[in-house]
Amino acid sequence: MKLADLSDIEQAMQKAVEATQRAFNTIRTGRANSSLLDKVMVDYYGTPTPLKTLANISVPDASTLMIQPFDPGALSNIEKAISLSDIGLTPNNDGKLIRLNIPPLTSERRKEFVKVASKYAEEGRVSVRNIRRDGIDFIRKKEKDSEISEDESRDLQDQVQKLTDKYTALVDKALEEKEKDIMTV
Repeated sequence: MKLADLSDIEQAMQKAVEATQRAFNTIRTGRANSSLLDKVMVDYYGTPTPLKTLANISVPDASTLMIQPFDPGALSNIEKAISLSDIGLTPNNDGKLIRLNIPPLTSERRKEFVKVASKYAEEGRVSVRNIRRDGIDFIRKKEKDSEISEDESRDLQDQVQKLTDKYTALVDKALEEKEKDIMTV
């Protein structure tokens, strides 16, 4: 990664937080949400294609997802992709569209989803820390090459650490919200 200044570091950390948030959106919470299908890839004429580009996904009620393919010929491939995915839902195909019924989550399943969310959050925190490491290495190299003074280097490293703390806290806050969302019956 090429880091030129603090704004690049902050931007990279912001992207890490956004990626973590997107990962959280793929975790079921007991309510139907079209983002549950974001990671489903369909074999469409030999090419892995995201489901959301092949079909209209709607949420008619809190416990149902409806998938209407743009190409009716892709219906069986979509059904197969959903069955093989790790979302744990069984597709109901009526010949024109696919319905996914979202069953209520058991407390045991909710706890499993909280563990998955915690894993995603830890990946986000590691990402932010890796960006911090890269940023501090970049600053130290500039100091070593005599492009900046030792005091400037220390100030910049402190600023990078403050950014790291800020974005790690954002990941923690997002995890807290997701855990609350998952555990709400």
